[in-house]
Order: sequence, then C-alpha cells, then structure tokens
Amino acid sequence: MADLALARMQTLLDEWGAAGDRRAVFLDCYQRMTAAMDRGLAAGDFADAAWVERLLDRFADYYFVTVDGWHADRSCVPAPWVVAHEAAERGAATPQLLLAGVNAHINYDLALTLVDLLGGEWAALDDEGRAVRRDDYDRVNDVIRRTADEVQDEVLERHAPALALLDPLMGRIDEWSAVRLLTGWRDSVWRDATTFVEAAGSDRSAWESRRAEQCARRGRRILLDRG
Repeated sequence: MADLALARMQTLLDEWGAAGDRRAVFLDCYQRMTAAMDRGLAAGDFADAAWVERLLDRFADYYFVTVDGWHADRSCVPAPWVVAHEAAERGAATPQLLLAGVNAHINYDLALTLVDLLGGEWAALDDEGRAVRRDDYDRVNDVIRRTADEVQDEVLERHAPALALLDPLMGRIDEWSAVRLLTGWRDSVWRDATTFVEAAGSDRSAWESRRAEQCARRGRRILLDRG
C-alpha cells in the first residue's frame, strides 16, 4: 500500500507544482519521509513490519481525506488541516507553512491513527507486545533523523531558495531543532493515544474534537495568526 500512497503523492506534487499550489510544501516533505519509511521497511528495520505498514497506510488515509474534502466539502475537513490548507492558499511563508502541516499530521492525524490501530489490540497485548509496538513507533524517529538533512535541503531549495542560502551558515542547528521538535511531538502523541485507549468507555468523538481544536490553536500560533 505504501507504493500506492507514494504514487498518489507524486501525482499531487506534479499537479500542485504546475498550478503553484502551496500545499506542495508539506507534501514534498511528507513524501520524502514516507519513501524513507518504505526503505526502512524493506531493510528490515522494524520488528513488526506488517503493523508499521498498517500505521503508514492509515496515517496517509487521514491526510488524503483532507485533500479530497478541501475540494468537495470543506466543512468535513478537521480544524488543524483547515488552518494548514488556508495558510497554503494565502501563501504563508515556507517554514511556517511546512510546520503547520506537520503539526496537523502528527498531533492530530497520527493520534487518531494510533487509536485506530491500538484500540482493538491494546488490552490483549502483554507487556512485551506493548514494548514491541512502542519500539517500532520510536524507530520512526530514526528515520526522521536520517531524512532531516534531505528535507531541509531539498524542500527549502525547491520552495524557498532564498532560505536555502542560509542553511550552510546554520550548520546542523536547524535540522537538530526540527528533529527534536518532531520527536517530542511524537512522544506526546503516543502518551495521549495510549492514555485514551486505556480509558475504557471514553467518548472518542469528544476526544477528537478537543484534540482538533488544540492542534488548530497550535497551528495558528505557528502561523502567527491572531484570528
């Protein structure tokens, strides 16, 4: 399924690049990370590759739903993605635009993805099984670290060439900061998702609504949007 997701990402990137659609800023990064994950799976980097593949596929599904909804029915698009897609439409600066998309995808989509995957199995997993899930989840951070330079160089070069000129002056400080932020977000998402899964009888709809609003507020702060 990862191949299908990557193919659709490339089709969208081609279309958006030709149209000057700034949603390509986030998708360019996301495609590179997904391709790196695909290589990691092929290399045997994960203990349960089938579970990681399901995570990748479900994760991508949440993103594609926002893309389809943006053209068909924007009222169905979750608030964090409304913030990110609207920022793309108004031509927000590349770094903030990229981070707004990453915020929506990690802090919202990934949280829902984990609840989807873990909700049906968590109670049946023993401590070792839960540790395997967490270890595979954390191994994604290694992929993020390995891909950070590529994303920084290639995404900036393509979408903000003026900023790319500053990268040699910054050395690895900016990449290190970005990796630390993303891995911190992912750690928080794991805690929040497993806490929800363990709270039997919790109202998922209410949880999703609260999470969507929290992530939307963070997105607006990233974009310096006071509205």
